[in-house]
Amino acid sequence: MPSFQQNGSPEPTFASETTFTSTMASNRLLTGASVRKASRNGSHRTATAGLAPTYLQANLIILPSRYATDFRLLCARNPVPCPLLAESKASGSWDAVKSWVLGLSGDEIISRFDVRRDAPKYMVYRESKLVKIQCDDILSEWSEDHIAFFIGCSFSFESALANAGLPLRHSVLRRNVPMYRTQIPLCPAGVFTSGTYVVSMRPYRRSEIEAVRNVTRPFMATHGEPLAWGWEAVQQLGIKDIDQPEWGDAPLTLDGRPLGQCERGEDEEIPVFWGCGVTPQEAVMRAGLQGTIMAHAPGHMLVLDCRDWDIMKEPSDRKPETEEPN
Repeated sequence: MPSFQQNGSPEPTFASETTFTSTMASNRLLTGASVRKASRNGSHRTATAGLAPTYLQANLIILPSRYATDFRLLCARNPVPCPLLAESKASGSWDAVKSWVLGLSGDEIISRFDVRRDAPKYMVYRESKLVKIQCDDILSEWSEDHIAFFIGCSFSFESALANAGLPLRHSVLRRNVPMYRTQIPLCPAGVFTSGTYVVSMRPYRRSEIEAVRNVTRPFMATHGEPLAWGWEAVQQLGIKDIDQPEWGDAPLTLDGRPLGQCERGEDEEIPVFWGCGVTPQEAVMRAGLQGTIMAHAPGHMLVLDCRDWDIMKEPSDRKPETEEPN
């Protein structure tokens, strides 16, 4: 799978971290429907971090129907990086979903949408090779044989972190979150036998880690609490260079220096890693699937209609693998 970064991101604005909330508000894209409309009409084409606070965001992976059963199993066996929220209501359906979230119907998750146009940017793969990067829509690629899968995204808990006094560095600096390929293997499922976790990273001080864990723990449907943190975790995860993510923008300190060059100390800033919904793209490409496969461009999510409090369920409340979705 080719590596790429979001090279078109704006230059960072070095500001106080307290500007996060006002930055979100200034976007005036405060609901899932408004972000989708702006993406559809072309007025919003950048990353969705910080948009529509409290509205869930979803990663997309769109597959030929013959791979759907194996992909559902992949999600069931790997719920941390691949939390399945919903899927197309039927093969070829681009405007209706069935839910995999207990207590929420498909229409409550998202309605009045077009999955082919309502994310800011898309990626297209053909015969497991990346052929289109950051395209505006996938209208010409969609077929009646395609099924869209909606995977939980960690952007969904970012407003909760900000409200707890734990703002997000990438949003403060108006950058995309960094994402890294790791050496952690996924549990295999059907044709998906060789994938590894992709993780997103947000820096925090050591003294903030327990608060970060506590805030994000209830968000089980959007990756939950971090899976690793600290400089030792970089090596454990198999990340070669914290300043060179495979996807997204390189992480910076608040004053604009590369994160890897920050000073070490008792209350130093350290990298904190979460499961990431780019993982399914990585798994799909490593599986060597045939046909046309589509996905969101990393960081450019489909914003939903359900809210963060709608999905704060205990693991025992999740819909079991053998049940049919709503």
